[in-house]
Amino acid sequence: MSQSVLVLGATRGLGASLLQLYASKPSTTVFGTTRSSTPPEIPSQPNIAWLTGIDVAKQDAGQEIVLQLPSSTRVSTAIISAGYFGFETFDEPDWEKEVKMYTTSAIGPVFIVHHLVKAGILGERSKVILVSSESGSITLRHEKEGGGNFGHHASKAALNMVGKLLSLDLKDRGIAVGLVHPGFMRTEMTRSVGFDQYWDDGGAVTPDQAAESLASFIEEFDISKTGQYWAPRGPRDIGTAEDVLGKNLPTPLQLPW
Repeated sequence: MSQSVLVLGATRGLGASLLQLYASKPSTTVFGTTRSSTPPEIPSQPNIAWLTGIDVAKQDAGQEIVLQLPSSTRVSTAIISAGYFGFETFDEPDWEKEVKMYTTSAIGPVFIVHHLVKAGILGERSKVILVSSESGSITLRHEKEGGGNFGHHASKAALNMVGKLLSLDLKDRGIAVGLVHPGFMRTEMTRSVGFDQYWDDGGAVTPDQAAESLASFIEEFDISKTGQYWAPRGPRDIGTAEDVLGKNLPTPLQLPW
């Protein structure tokens, strides 16, 4: 059965791994977005199409996606994995970083999903997957990890609310909306904020590993779980999971808000 998948933020990290994973599946067309005005220099594949000049943090991103998609395109799954992490502490909060994190994580997705639905690109049985993080769970925040990184944590909590609200708006249309913590990953993003020092102890995985588990979860995800918040890889890389939720937790794990 043929399907079309849209990956927003497909040039690096999890997004790039998802692009390649879906492109390896028979009868699957993958649309990937890049902020650049030209497609990335990667080996071309006939079932990958690039949408260029797409910045999730810009108001016109959804309109640009609609304009660049071939007419009559119907997307089975749209995954918004684009993200930005600006490191902060209480002693050095950063206004510009916080604005960028909120805009990218929690504002941009509203407008993108709006335009995709209104254009008929997302419809009955389509899935929208919003890549969040366990860091957006207020319940899981624990004194052992301390404070700081206000924009990162709070923008993901805001994204969780956005996903919940979208799920309510789109349920009658048959569109399922999921929020996911894909895993603690060994990416340039986590390295750039110094989190590479925690990779080994924190059970960090490669983007390819995270993409595999996320894609398997998406395959089983449907309207019965719309609006829910999940960790497809379970509690293994969530440092506060056992302290807050107890032991012998399942995989995948539904996360608390």
